[in-house]
Amino acid sequence: MPTITSVDGTPLSITSTGAGPGLVVLPGGLRSAHDYATFAAALADVRTVHVVDRRGRGSSGPKGPAYAIEREVEDAEAVLDATGSDEIFGHSFGGLVALHVALRRKPAKLVVYEPAVSLHGSFPAHVLPAYEKKLAAGRDAAAMATFLTGLGLAPLPIVPMPVWTAFAWFMLHTPGGRDTRALLHTLPSEWRVAAGLDSDGTRYAAVTAPTLVIAGDRSPGWLLRVQPELARLIPAASYTCLPGLDHNAPDLSAPAAVANLVRAYLTTGAAKAR
Repeated sequence: MPTITSVDGTPLSITSTGAGPGLVVLPGGLRSAHDYATFAAALADVRTVHVVDRRGRGSSGPKGPAYAIEREVEDAEAVLDATGSDEIFGHSFGGLVALHVALRRKPAKLVVYEPAVSLHGSFPAHVLPAYEKKLAAGRDAAAMATFLTGLGLAPLPIVPMPVWTAFAWFMLHTPGGRDTRALLHTLPSEWRVAAGLDSDGTRYAAVTAPTLVIAGDRSPGWLLRVQPELARLIPAASYTCLPGLDHNAPDLSAPAAVANLVRAYLTTGAAKAR
């Protein structure tokens, strides 16, 4: 697929696989298109899956000085239009973007896995200054450890911070971790966007698309509390919480399991995997 150009001229790189109706996948924070290769492959027999390298990633252009949720929405719409797609899957921050796309147009189906929606101050924005300070000082591992513990993504929160910093250092120096390290600078702007969109959630009642909200029961509590409330606000939404899955299920820990549920919803409308 040729590079797609967004409305402000930013080039967007996408990776496409499969056959059938188009499904656009919007990755989460610190994630690139290649992180969803297994997820996309699991859906390739029923959908043409277009995974976007959101701006600031891969061969896509930079975020730019006017970065905002509107730029991300414009990017997603450019991909939908260029590929002729009418279904969207969004993970984490990509899920937040997908919801705001659905506020501007009605996709045939919308699926979001733990979108980074802040309701009633739920998003842990207080962690951002410490993250930015460590990042500016070149302490990438310490910044990553702050991110993991501050957002409740660390599986063992009682472990002392020096241990998490050592773990983060090791993780960032693996082949896959080096990609994450290169994306650490993209996080603060997205963090601010998510926190800045905090509300009582009533705006999402204007999403009219058939929607499936998915969560994993091993995800942080602040994320889990938001998802069923979000599903209640969206008129045509269903909610499913998958046992044993965490926040990184679509890209890392259980992509096939998430794809199984997405497949069922897109092809039959079922909100539970078969």
